[in-house]
Amino acid sequence: MDALKRIVITGGTGGLGKAIHHRFLSAGWEVMALGSKDLDLTNDAVVKDFFVQYPCDLLVCAAGMVRDQLLASLQDKDWDEVFELNYISAKRCALAAIPEMNGRGHVIFISSFAAIHPAVGQSAYATSKAALMGLTKDLAEFHGSGGIRVNTILPGFLETKMTQEVTEKRRQIVREMHMIGKFNTPEIIAEFIYFLDEKMPFTSGQIFQLDSRL
Repeated sequence: MDALKRIVITGGTGGLGKAIHHRFLSAGWEVMALGSKDLDLTNDAVVKDFFVQYPCDLLVCAAGMVRDQLLASLQDKDWDEVFELNYISAKRCALAAIPEMNGRGHVIFISSFAAIHPAVGQSAYATSKAALMGLTKDLAEFHGSGGIRVNTILPGFLETKMTQEVTEKRRQIVREMHMIGKFNTPEIIAEFIYFLDEKMPFTSGQIFQLDSRL
């Protein structure tokens, strides 16, 4: 019997992480959904040791945070925390996981529409998410000949804990920016991630915007 394929999800206890967890578990995968208390993503040695002990076939970097405010008011500490979790920690995990994939693996970064069209006050968040898009291209080119794929997904506005503080007025404004007038759900995004990994084996270095904003 073939060994179970393993997915590691950072941000695995959030709304999107839980949906990804459920989708892959239902497909028979071994799932390691990591929350902030399960792995210190800011520690190089800890992250490297984790992936040595738990090599994976698919890494989904979904951990993220926001500290939205005007750039002139944004404290250095807030900028650093956002950039550390959204970009540096994702890069750290990818660089630790890829060598353990033995020439057959996949890394998916979760970016944001804000990376290409940031709202006012999203400078730190948008910058960190845009950096993931550049990292995707670089890692895909460097590791492609070794059988490793790297892609990025822009899920769109999701009704999760991260967005629960958004006012209904703002939600309506964002909704009206969508050509179809609807938001994706975490389950829809999880299904796409599964399809991308299982049914598109030769796709790498790509940025997928999944909502209907232009």
